[in-house]
Amino acid sequence: METKIVDGLLIVKLNLIQTVAVAFIVYFMGLRIRQQVPIFARFSIPAPVIGGLFFATVATLLRSEGIVGFEFDETMQYTLMIMFFTTIGMGASILLVKRGGLPLLIYFGLAGILAIFQNVVGIVMAKIIGIHPLLGIVAGAISLMGGLGTGGAFGPLFESWGVAGATSAAFACATFGMVIGSLIGGPFGETLISRYRLRTPVRDQDSAVMYESEAAERDEAVNVHSLIVTLGYIVVAMGFGSVISDFFNRAGITLPPYIGSMIVAAIMRNIGDITGKYRINTNAVGIVGDISLAIYLTLAINGLKLWELVNLAMPLLIILLAQTLFILVFCWLVVYFVMGRDYEAVLFSVGMIGFGMGATPNALVNMAVLKEKYGPAPKAYLIVPLIGAFLIDFLNALIITAMAGFYR
Repeated sequence: METKIVDGLLIVKLNLIQTVAVAFIVYFMGLRIRQQVPIFARFSIPAPVIGGLFFATVATLLRSEGIVGFEFDETMQYTLMIMFFTTIGMGASILLVKRGGLPLLIYFGLAGILAIFQNVVGIVMAKIIGIHPLLGIVAGAISLMGGLGTGGAFGPLFESWGVAGATSAAFACATFGMVIGSLIGGPFGETLISRYRLRTPVRDQDSAVMYESEAAERDEAVNVHSLIVTLGYIVVAMGFGSVISDFFNRAGITLPPYIGSMIVAAIMRNIGDITGKYRINTNAVGIVGDISLAIYLTLAINGLKLWELVNLAMPLLIILLAQTLFILVFCWLVVYFVMGRDYEAVLFSVGMIGFGMGATPNALVNMAVLKEKYGPAPKAYLIVPLIGAFLIDFLNALIITAMAGFYR
């Protein structure tokens, strides 16, 4: 730990180990708050966001009062970000895509169209309000379709392009999206079901048990060996992926640093699936992904410069309200009708509201509310997580990079 005085303010600089230790303490604090305040669990707000925003708010107040400021080591934050997105790539199995069939491809296309129009809405609103167009993209597909992880990846990149406060804005927008995505999903689905008087599955206990047992059969056991092997695959993908990312940079192609690792991870996963020479434990991949995301988010949010958001609060809120209205119209007039105008289509729609405004857990929460009341929708439960948690991240990164290039 080092201390220094900058413009009369005491700055405490933490090294890597101290930074990670603070992150875990803040994470535990977030877990505790989430347990004590049910509304956070209801809207699927993760513990890293709760604890991190609390710490960042306190740190901002201490800094504004001239008491103390904090500086954190960002080495582990960068590494964990790459690790998380590598696990996303390792979940992109061609065999799973084949199981989804044509509906999966159609839904994937709709998600891509939504990402494009989220950026269009954000850019247009940003120009009307008079702020940087890139902040419109931040309040578009970066933080909404992309979520906290993508926001943490593109925020620093945009800041390096001269967009002050991009990272803080991305996390603020992503958090807003998670709350709104959970708030409007259930009522939206209920509206469609009642308006069109849709037939829904009978809540048959036997079929529900059968569905759950089939899902259980696909679960893979995780032990120390499988976890170490899986971690090894992930680290290898990160290593070779960094070479690909360096190649892109030298070629003058600006992409987020995790793209190379995602590509290598996807290739490794599919070689194993097709040849059968080795098997990647998807549950172990999920565990590594959850751990890396939790600590990465905590580290990233701990270091938010919330004071940079003061002048952006109202413009961002206006853009986000416009985004909320747009996704409701899109999911009603496009997703619902294209996906079949039935109960499954409703689940597809509320799922897209969930991951289109927040994250895949929000999508699953929206779907679970309707499933508990009206019965299962197996096709939607297969396709929505595949698109929201895996496939859309590839496409979204390319869409964001292409559109942001016009305003760099």
